[in-house]
Amino acid sequence: MEQVRYWDPGELGRTIGLDRIPEVRTLREKVQVIAESGEPAQWSKALAKDWMESQNDSVGVFYIDGHVRVYHGRQTKLPKRYISRERLCLRGTSDYWVNDCLGRPFFVVSKAVDDGLLHTLKNDIIPQLLADSPIPAGFEENPLIPRFEILFDREGYSPQFMKTVWMEHRIACTTYHKHPKDSWPEADFKTVEVTHPNGEVADMELAERRTYFKSMDFEMREVRRLAGKGHQTSILSTNFLSSMIETAPRMFARWSQENFFKYMMQHFGIDKLVDYNLEAISETTQVVNPAYRQLDNKLRSLSQKLSREKLKYGTLHLENEISPAHVESYVRKKAEIKSSVDGLEDIIKALKQERKDTKKHIPFGTLEKQDQFCALKKGTKQFVDVIKMIAYRAETAMASLLAPQLSKKDEARAIVRQIFQTDADLKPDTENATLTVRIHTLSNPRNNRYAKSLCEHLNASEMVFPGTNLRLVYDLVSS
Repeated sequence: MEQVRYWDPGELGRTIGLDRIPEVRTLREKVQVIAESGEPAQWSKALAKDWMESQNDSVGVFYIDGHVRVYHGRQTKLPKRYISRERLCLRGTSDYWVNDCLGRPFFVVSKAVDDGLLHTLKNDIIPQLLADSPIPAGFEENPLIPRFEILFDREGYSPQFMKTVWMEHRIACTTYHKHPKDSWPEADFKTVEVTHPNGEVADMELAERRTYFKSMDFEMREVRRLAGKGHQTSILSTNFLSSMIETAPRMFARWSQENFFKYMMQHFGIDKLVDYNLEAISETTQVVNPAYRQLDNKLRSLSQKLSREKLKYGTLHLENEISPAHVESYVRKKAEIKSSVDGLEDIIKALKQERKDTKKHIPFGTLEKQDQFCALKKGTKQFVDVIKMIAYRAETAMASLLAPQLSKKDEARAIVRQIFQTDADLKPDTENATLTVRIHTLSNPRNNRYAKSLCEHLNASEMVFPGTNLRLVYDLVSS
């Protein structure tokens, strides 16, 4: 919303049917009123349900991944999280996005107190998917058809969880194997042609076996891909109906979500702070005990130090014959390192017992006052996030119309963005009940052809401008 101050208020206002766009302060106030009284959570849920029901190309397949939104403010001390893209621990909130195989979002779950992907799956994401996602055809008749399939990275790896959701709800899980066993013989792999969710066709060297987890008395499918230099990527799945040529490309398509995060940060500002309002956290919310975290950090530090001392002890040796004086020095140094190793092992053993006796999670209300914090208000962010999801889906739909005409499909979004940023004339015609949008010429004749093609697709939809009876007609100004 801050970008509004850099645009002509009259020009931008006309695109939404007003004489001018409200200034930033007024716009913030209006958004806050809508967020507080308009139930954005219900709106988001209704939209997600509608998108799931209308999505025919990837029914019942959901990708889940977390994204940390860094908080640089000073009003509250949010817990620190590791930001892989920054390689730093920074304060922020965790957003768990649910997308389809092409990166199109369904909904997002925001967490000020983050217990990890597994906890969010169990308590927030799966209940909503069970309530809103459509039941697949033949689900009651065929016991192998999953209610739906969720795909996630190694952060959510848990064979026990995968077994539980399959046995209780018949939900299929697919993820990377975190602890694969010995490499399979290369003779087991065969080159097959696979089709990625975006329509691209490629060759992969794949093999499949059944993997039995003795501790759980449960069997899963394990699919491996053989890549360059003999590296094998292992995938575990409880979707027993799909084949390996479906499972492998579906799992590797998880990168569509990483691309989604990168694109949304760059062009949709999902990391931007919507407002500065805070809200209290329930006193019963379970949070990590600061005393446990302090002990855990100390143990990690000492364990690293112990590893270094053991390395020095093991590498210290006599290379050549030395004088008795040097032997005495060598023995003394060896004894000093051994003493240091023994001392560190005793300290680590005591700290491990102390950590075992310390509760990992405690109620938020029992935290010391200096350790308590507030959460960023969710209502306004959720409302704006829904608008951004709608905008991204609309842009994706238009880019997909242009993609078949392009040799480089990645250019489709860039052309659509150029159309968005190009000047246009609005010409209402009340007699013929039309509102003509005449787009000015783009940077070159090639892009003009694509824009004209997109206008033809949009005109065929015969959309009416909201709040009026004027049918939208798109045209390109002749060069």
